[in-house]
Amino acid sequence: MPRLASSQPPDDRPVRLPRAAAFMVTAGALFAFMGMGVRLASAELPNTMVVFFRNALGLAFLLAWVPGMRAAGLATRRLGDHLVRALAGLLAMYCFFYAIAHMPLAEAMSLNYSMPLFLPFIESAWLKETVPRRVWGGLSVGFLGVILILKPGTELFRPLAIVAVGAAVFAALAQVGIRRLTITEPPARVVFYFGLISTIISAAPLAGTWRTPGLSVWLVLVGIGALATIAQLFMTHAFSLAPAAQVGPFIYAAVPFSAALDLIVWHRMPDGLSMVGAALIIAAGALTLRLLGEAPVPAE
Repeated sequence: MPRLASSQPPDDRPVRLPRAAAFMVTAGALFAFMGMGVRLASAELPNTMVVFFRNALGLAFLLAWVPGMRAAGLATRRLGDHLVRALAGLLAMYCFFYAIAHMPLAEAMSLNYSMPLFLPFIESAWLKETVPRRVWGGLSVGFLGVILILKPGTELFRPLAIVAVGAAVFAALAQVGIRRLTITEPPARVVFYFGLISTIISAAPLAGTWRTPGLSVWLVLVGIGALATIAQLFMTHAFSLAPAAQVGPFIYAAVPFSAALDLIVWHRMPDGLSMVGAALIIAAGALTLRLLGEAPVPAE
C-alpha cells in the first residue's frame, strides 16, 4: 500500500502519540480483517481476481474519499519511477494474497510484516546508503523469527512460506521507491498512480482466469477494498499526529488480531515455534522502524 502522508507530522502540530497509536492499532485490526476477507474470497476465486478487485475497488474508494485527486495535480514527469514503485507493490500484493490463501493468517501476516528487516539492504543496494550498525542486532533477531516460522529442515517446513517472505521483500522495495518519489511528488499523486497502474496491470490476467463471483463473494470483495482503504487512511492520520519512529511499530497490532481471527474463524492456533517467531519479528521490526525512523508500507 502506498503511504498517503509524510512520516513526520508538520512542525506546527503537536505530537499526539496516544491518539496516533489508537489510529494505528485500529488500522492494524482493519488490515487483519482485510486479510480474512482475502482468505474467504480466495476460496472461491483465483489470486489474480482477488488482487485485481483489491486494486480497482481501492482506487475507486480513494477517488471518492481522498481530497486532492484533481487532474491538474496528477501530471508527472516521473512516470517510470511510478511504474517501478507500482510493480514492486503489486508483486508484494500477489505474493501476500497467495500466502494468505494457503497459510494460517497470522503466519502470513507475520512474515509480511518482516518488511523492515529487508529495508536497510535494499536502501544500501538502491540508494547506496550504508546499513546503520545500530540495527544489526535487531535484524539478526528478526531473521531468527523468520526462520522459526519457516522451519527449514523439519517436516513442518512449507516452501509456500517463502512466498510470504517474498511479499516482504517486494514491499521493502516499494517503500524505497516511495522515498524516492516523495522527494518531488505529492502523496496524492503517488497514491493515484499506484492504484491506476496496479489496476491496469492486474487486469491483464483476468481473461484467462475469470470466474463470475456470487453475491456473497462480491460483498467480500467490496469489503476488502473498503477495509484496506479505510485502514490506509487511518494509518495516514496516525502519521500526521506523531513521527513514524514512534507510531509506526503499532501497525504490528495486525498480527495478534490475525491470530485471533485464525482461532475464531478457522479454529486454528499457531504452533509454538511460529508464535515465538512472530514475537521476534514484531520486536525486531518495531525496533528497526524506530531506529530507521521509517513509516511501514505493508503489502495490503
